[in-house]
Amino acid sequence: MLAIRKATDRGASNFSWLDSRHTFSFGGYMDPRNMGFSDLRVINEDRVAPGAGFGTHGHRDMEIISYVIEGELAHKDSMGTGSIIRPGDVQRMSAGTGVTHSEMNASKENPVHFLQIWILPETKGLQPGYEQKHFAPETRQDQWRLVGSCDGRENSVTIHQDVSLYAATLGKGVQIGYELAPERKAWLQVVKGALQLDGQTLKAGDGLAFADLDSLSIVSSDDGTEVLLFDLAA
Repeated sequence: MLAIRKATDRGASNFSWLDSRHTFSFGGYMDPRNMGFSDLRVINEDRVAPGAGFGTHGHRDMEIISYVIEGELAHKDSMGTGSIIRPGDVQRMSAGTGVTHSEMNASKENPVHFLQIWILPETKGLQPGYEQKHFAPETRQDQWRLVGSCDGRENSVTIHQDVSLYAATLGKGVQIGYELAPERKAWLQVVKGALQLDGQTLKAGDGLAFADLDSLSIVSSDDGTEVLLFDLAA
């Protein structure tokens, strides 16, 4: 099974300070056909104006991953954590029994462009927690780099769910494959650039769901194509 979710088909929220695109149903955007994929519940592509952002608000029982594409995102939460998230960083916040946080553009001059990803946790009522790591460009150049996993292996951030999250940045014409184990599903999200898959072009913002396949092979159409891959439980 291969199913493409085009960027142009996503939901949208537009405010004076925010341009957000929703791969799955979120907030005021409701699409019963796109409520998530396996344990992957939200992929929002957000562009936030300089000096603006999401004020303090609460979450429960969700693994929340922030992935900055361009700019800088300032994070503060009720656990006492504060940080700046930059390109190459992966931040995981476990909302668990309840946490409040804010996400603000750290710059007064430049916009910030990032993905906010929600994954359902393996169990409810977890202790809230936070983790952030940087993955150098050379570790994911023309290859998959594990950046999130259920056991924190290979120095990835720990996600409290049976999921492996990979990132790759590809030069033009580079081909890369992925072998999917039996009884697993995967979601591929194009972050930047474009790629070819079985004669079809996927561009930034496009997503691809696949299952019941032994392997997948993609070819980058642009230099600097950036992709995320979620290996998920069936």
